Amino acid sequence: MQISDTSRKTRLLATSLGDCVHVAGVRRFVDLAQAEGYETRFLGPAQPVKAVAEAVAEWQPDILAVSYRLTADSLDRLLQELLPLVAEQRAAGLQLIFGGPDPNCAAADATGAFAATFGSATDDSVSRAYLRGEEQPRHQGAWPQDLVTRIKAKQPYPLLRHHFGQPTVAATAEGAAEIAEAGILDVLSLGPDQNAQASFFRPEEMDPAQDGAGGVPLRTEDDFQRIYKATRRGNHPLVRCYSGTRDVVQMADLLSRTINNAWSAIPLFWYNQLDMRSTRPLRESIVEAHAAMRWHSERGIPVEVNDSHQWSLRSAPDAVAVASFFLAAYNAKAAGVVDYVGQMMFNTPAGTTPVMDLAKMLAKLALADELTGDGFRIWRETRTGLASMPADQDAAIGHMCGSIAIQLAMRPHILHVVSYTEAHHAATTADVIAAARMAQGVIDGIQVGLPDMHGDARVIARRDQLITEGRLILSAIKEIAPPGTRDPWTDPETLARAVECGLMDAPDLAGNPAAWGKVRTRIIEGACRAVDEHGLPIPEQRRVADALIRAREQAVAEAD
Repeated sequence: MQISDTSRKTRLLATSLGDCVHVAGVRRFVDLAQAEGYETRFLGPAQPVKAVAEAVAEWQPDILAVSYRLTADSLDRLLQELLPLVAEQRAAGLQLIFGGPDPNCAAADATGAFAATFGSATDDSVSRAYLRGEEQPRHQGAWPQDLVTRIKAKQPYPLLRHHFGQPTVAATAEGAAEIAEAGILDVLSLGPDQNAQASFFRPEEMDPAQDGAGGVPLRTEDDFQRIYKATRRGNHPLVRCYSGTRDVVQMADLLSRTINNAWSAIPLFWYNQLDMRSTRPLRESIVEAHAAMRWHSERGIPVEVNDSHQWSLRSAPDAVAVASFFLAAYNAKAAGVVDYVGQMMFNTPAGTTPVMDLAKMLAKLALADELTGDGFRIWRETRTGLASMPADQDAAIGHMCGSIAIQLAMRPHILHVVSYTEAHHAATTADVIAAARMAQGVIDGIQVGLPDMHGDARVIARRDQLITEGRLILSAIKEIAPPGTRDPWTDPETLARAVECGLMDAPDLAGNPAAWGKVRTRIIEGACRAVDEHGLPIPEQRRVADALIRAREQAVAEAD
C-alpha cells in the first residue's frame, strides 16, 4: 500500500456495515493492525452507510475496512450507496478493503473498488502480509521454494505440513492440485507405497500384490514429476518425500531432480533389519545413512533424522528417545548438514500426558541445542502421534486440536498435521484440507499470547531428569566403543553395539536378531519408564549399568 503522508501512523477505520452485527472478524483485523503499528478506530457493529461516510470525511483514514456477513444481495445495495459517498476520499488515496463470507467477497470484488478482500478461510498470516504492505504471491516465483526462506516468510506462524498419497498416481496428482489450490498447506509430503520405498530401483523385486499398500505406487520418474507439476498452482507448496529404505543416495538424487525435495528424512537406526522395512544389516544402513546425509549437505538441502520418535513408537523408555534425538542431530552435523529439521512427535507412546510430553521435548532440544552454532541450526517440527488418534472422528478432531495446542508451546517452525481420519482411513484430499484448516484455526486462536508452559514445576523436574538420563546413555555409548574409535557417537560399530547390548532398546524389538529387545516399559504418571518383571520402575542408572555389563560380555565373546 502507498501512504503519502509519512508524518503520522497509517490510519485504519473499521466497521461492520448496515444491519450486520457480526464484528469478531473485523475486530480481529483491527487488533492485528494495532500490533503492526497502525492508528485504528472501530465504529462498532451495524453502522449506517451515512455514518460511515461521515466518519471517513471527519477522520481522513488511509484505509476503510468494512465487513458484512449477511446476504450478498443486501451487501450489494449497501455498497452502491457507500461508494459514491466516499468517492472523493478514494480519489485522494483512500483504500477500501472488505472482509466476509466468500460470496460477499465476490460481490465486493465485482465493484472494482476494493484493494483487497478477505474471505472465510483467510488466516492471520494473510492479514498481516497485507498490513505490512506485502503483496500476496500469485505465481511460483513469489512463493519461496526452499524450506528456510519459506519458514522466515511465514513467521511467526509455522509452516503446515501433511502426508498425502492415494492408491493411484492419477488420483494423487489430482488431489495434490486441489490441495495446492486451497492454499492452506505449505508442505505436501508424498507417501510412497512400500514397494516404491524398498525397491524403486529394483522393480523385479516388487510384489504386485503390495502395489498401493501404505501409499502411492510411484514407479517412474515421470510419476514424481507429474505430481510435482500438479502442485505448481495455488500457493505452490513445497514437496518432499520419504528417503526410501535402501538405495538411499540414488533416491536422494531422484527426489531432488523430480520434486525439488524440500528436505530429506534419513533414519540413523532404522529402515533395516531393526524395523524390517528392508533386509539391510544395521551397521550397513548406518553407513548408508551417513552417505545420504553428506550428499544432502553438499547440496545445501536440509536434513531431518527421524529417529527419536521411532524409538517411542516402539515404547522405548523416554530417556532412550532423548538420547536418540541428540545422536540424530549430532550425526547430521558431523556430516556437514547446516539446516537440520528436528521432528518431535507428541502423544507417543499412547498414554503420555501433556506435562511429560512437553518435558521430553524440552529435554531433547536442550541437548541438541548444544550443537547449534558453527554453521549448524535446528528448525523445530512438531506433530501429533499417529497411534494416539481415536477412531471416532469427532473425538479425533478434538484430540488433534488439543495436541496441536500443546505443541505450540515448542514454538515450532513446522507443524506436521496428522489428519483426524488416520485411525479410520488414510486422509483423502478433502481430509487433508480440512485438517490443515483446523490446525490453522488452533494456531490463529492461541499462537499469540500463549501462556508459558515451560515454567510448570512438573515439566521442569521431568525435563531435568531426562537431560541427566540422556547424558548417562550418551556417556555409556562412548564406553562401549572399540579401542581407537575416533568418534563413538558416529561410529556404526559402536552404535550397533548400543542396540545389541540394550543401551538403545524398546519392548517392541523383542525377538529381533539385531537388538537386545528385552527392556520392559510402562506408562507411569504419564511418562514411559523402564520397569522390572513386576512392573516396578527401574532407575535409568541401573538399566544403563546392566547394559554396560552385557556389552563387555559381548565384546569378550566376540574376541574369543
